Amino acid sequence: MTVVPPQEPAAASVPPPKREPATEADLAAVAAQLGRPPRGTRAVAHRCPCGLPDVVETTPRLADGTPFPTLFYLTCPRATAACSRLESAGLMKEMAERLATDPELAARYRAAHEDYLARRDAIAEVPEIAGISAGGMPGRVKCLHVQLGHALAAGPGVNPFGDETLDLVEPWWTTGRCVDVPEAG
Repeated sequence: MTVVPPQEPAAASVPPPKREPATEADLAAVAAQLGRPPRGTRAVAHRCPCGLPDVVETTPRLADGTPFPTLFYLTCPRATAACSRLESAGLMKEMAERLATDPELAARYRAAHEDYLARRDAIAEVPEIAGISAGGMPGRVKCLHVQLGHALAAGPGVNPFGDETLDLVEPWWTTGRCVDVPEAG
């Protein structure tokens, strides 16, 4: 597996997320991608080169009151499948081993965790999930979907394992849109 060279940790101040309001067409596309209506979608956090959302930003607390720690939700079924293939190939185990033995990598991953928390807390503080980010951060790697979603939403250099995942997945958009819906955006 390819390993991305170290980059500087995320800055102490969190830049505003690169997001745009989710339109009705975006929500219809996400529903088609997920095979169900999306829950708690606040915005499109990243748009695939094909034009459809591939990461949405969700509310820290769902409409029914349930705390929801996953701020950046990967929606594209092709990107999700690509992450699943990497997980099945043992990439998370390899990442976890490196995390346990590389203090610099651990510091960068902790900075990614802090970035995730700061972005979510800027929307709403939910006491039940205080200090809990997603994907196993900061002590382990348990979900590449979350890592990739964070990397796409926050940009390069923020989440080291998300950046690595992005480098390793096949470009999911090259064969066209993942779902057949009217033009989103």
